[in-house]
Amino acid sequence: MGSSAHAATRSLKPGEYAPRWFVVDASEQVLGRLATRVATVLRGKHHAEFTPHVDTGDFVVIVNADKVKLTGRKREQKVYQRHTGYTGHVKTITAGKLLDGPHPERVIEHAVRLMLPKNALGRRMFAKLKVYGGPNHPHRAQKPEELRIG
Repeated sequence: MGSSAHAATRSLKPGEYAPRWFVVDASEQVLGRLATRVATVLRGKHHAEFTPHVDTGDFVVIVNADKVKLTGRKREQKVYQRHTGYTGHVKTITAGKLLDGPHPERVIEHAVRLMLPKNALGRRMFAKLKVYGGPNHPHRAQKPEELRIG
């Protein structure tokens, strides 16, 4: 395997990538498809210079999270659980109640968080996700681009 004419694979180093901002309208978007696309952008896998061990992802702002679509009967049957820390105290809430309640953005945040790496890099990527229940968001100064889903 002597000399090769191929170029070496280039890995980005931390700080070599300037992230962009994207805005996604979640109205009538299917939750899983939206979360998959958003997780891909947060990780940076949509770039040619994707480097797995470096945060090369972009910021994503999701608006209208309360209007996200769940297929089938998931609105009534999908259940989110959390434990209070006391014996036998498992709190459950359905996706429909969560979407209609005061924090509809948690449905999207939960779906996206589970699609990111479960380590410090994944937590840093998740911090670049901004989700809002209504159509307004405070990130206008960054000149966000529209991200096409589907």
